[in-house]
Amino acid sequence: MHRSKTVAETIKQYRVPSTRTFWQKTANYRTAALYLLPSLLLFSVFMFYPMIYSLYLSFFFTDAQGSATTFVGFENYLYLFQQASFRNSLLVTLLFVAYTVPASVILALFLALIANEKLRGIGFFRTIFASTLGMSVAASAVIWLFMFHPTTGILNAALGLIGIPAVSWLTNSTMALISVSITTIWMNTGFSFLILLGGLQNIDEHLYESARIDGAGYFYQLRRITVPMLSPTLFFIITITFINSFQSFGQVDILTGGGPAEATNLIIYSIYREAFIYYQFGPASAQAILLFLAVLVITLLQFKFGEKKVHYQ
Repeated sequence: MHRSKTVAETIKQYRVPSTRTFWQKTANYRTAALYLLPSLLLFSVFMFYPMIYSLYLSFFFTDAQGSATTFVGFENYLYLFQQASFRNSLLVTLLFVAYTVPASVILALFLALIANEKLRGIGFFRTIFASTLGMSVAASAVIWLFMFHPTTGILNAALGLIGIPAVSWLTNSTMALISVSITTIWMNTGFSFLILLGGLQNIDEHLYESARIDGAGYFYQLRRITVPMLSPTLFFIITITFINSFQSFGQVDILTGGGPAEATNLIIYSIYREAFIYYQFGPASAQAILLFLAVLVITLLQFKFGEKKVHYQ
């Protein structure tokens, strides 16, 4: 009898808290949902709805106002791949990403390594290195527009001092994409620098002390300690910089307008021209969907293969 009573009390003891926990969890979910509601509304209005509507428009011919008129299925997608300008935009975008992503990450890492040293006055240089983070795309592009000026720009003036002829930074088909890439690298540096500096400062100093006691030099420590311990941060920076490179619009619009001869006509700028200059909203929407899918697939591949080399503590 005593044993059965004990079992009953035990069942009761565990049943009541579990019911209480369920309602507590429900209340917590409701509270969390209320806090998330404003963000979800903003995402719905400015991201989810435009994405769904773009997918819808990509299967239609449209009028000049962007309203769907005739269903054409995948004809807009086929039309794009038949156009030399779209194939050129694909190539230009891939080159732009190849120029900007590695250079942005390497430069930011180099500056972060310098700023992480315990040197006198290093705080001033940390501020300078991170300063691009506080500048808008338009302001940054205008600064570089003046610097790239063929006659009054500081870059050609500096080249003239060492006897090198002036460079047509923005009007030469080869140099234009490089110039836009330089601007983008400079714009990316501030954010990447701060994140990498934070990652460096989180590495346990005892690891370096042990390595120095064992006779390890600077570059050995960099290869065996710094890079492995910083790999999660590096992976994050590479992914974010990669995505941002596909979304580079403002600097292209201000510096080159997609020219000369479509040498800087990135896909994101091609979407803008197709939709708001030529009023071809169907092909523009198809380009937007293809760009989204390309970024999604490459990002997933980065997570699948790149994350295997990431060292999580």
